[in-house]
Amino acid sequence: MPAHIGRPIVSLMRDLRQLPKAHLHVHLESTVRWSTLAEFGAANGVDVPSHRDGEAMDFADFRQFADYNALVRDCLRRPEDFRRVAREFCEDEAAQGTQYAEVTFTAASHGERLGDLEMPLATVLEGLADGQRLTGLECQVILDHSRRRSVQRCRETLWLAEKYAGVVAIGVAGEESYPLEPFAAVLEDAREAGIHLVHHAGEAEGAGSIREAIDRGHTERLGHGIRVLDDNELVARVRDSQLALEVCSSSNVALGFAKSYADHPLPRLVDAGLTVTLNTDIPNVLGITLTDEFSRVREIFGYDDETLAGFSRAAVDASFAPASTRTRLHQQITSWLAT
Repeated sequence: MPAHIGRPIVSLMRDLRQLPKAHLHVHLESTVRWSTLAEFGAANGVDVPSHRDGEAMDFADFRQFADYNALVRDCLRRPEDFRRVAREFCEDEAAQGTQYAEVTFTAASHGERLGDLEMPLATVLEGLADGQRLTGLECQVILDHSRRRSVQRCRETLWLAEKYAGVVAIGVAGEESYPLEPFAAVLEDAREAGIHLVHHAGEAEGAGSIREAIDRGHTERLGHGIRVLDDNELVARVRDSQLALEVCSSSNVALGFAKSYADHPLPRLVDAGLTVTLNTDIPNVLGITLTDEFSRVREIFGYDDETLAGFSRAAVDASFAPASTRTRLHQQITSWLAT
């Protein structure tokens, strides 16, 4: 057990909502407020179960989680639906002290489903622009593509990323038992076009998935990455290359990739010298905010405010934010520690 576990926190416990944060791993479809989803369902003829905003959901298995995602997709049909979800995402992030976010959106899937490839992304970007003007949050978009879907759809995802300003990266996601290799040529084209690459890897599968994401996918961060600890040689490689991990502890527990929060490998990732960032992944499903995630890390693992600020700094440095934004956020984090 790491030496810091169980030690009482003796330093000043600052307000974590005021800690300037960068949020790097969060899926837009999993941020929709339940009250908003109910309104969309009523308007679009979809039966939405009763649920309160901020209340966690329970899933018996990953299949139930996938069914929930299908429900959300079915409710998102009109341009105004996508605009509102994006605007409310900005409002909810800004309310918890997030200063910068990179939100993941499965644009091509929605476009194919609705028969208009561009509408979902175009209207999400409009909603994000409105939300940023209202809140001051800075936000960019990552477009993801399911490993289970076609290479052609992945190519459409790249096309959208190249066409629309505000998209900063693309990446593969979904069930890691499906290889990344079929999409390697598309990802090479993205790299040549100056589009950043960020893949989900090392959550359900181990070292092989992470190596493929690095070697064939040229990933610039690891979406999750918690299974890196399966292989000591890989730990050294990821550490030495300073490849940041987008750790989503509450999500890992809820979806069965960690037995409990106390058993989560986050402290071992930190002790191994890896670059760790804190994220929510699916906040509305979990009934949490990014501030809640930081609070859980403080309460369960006993990290002091210097360490928590370090997680925030790591996210800033690993982000694709402009240099001026990164400088500003580092200054704000320093000010928070001086409070």
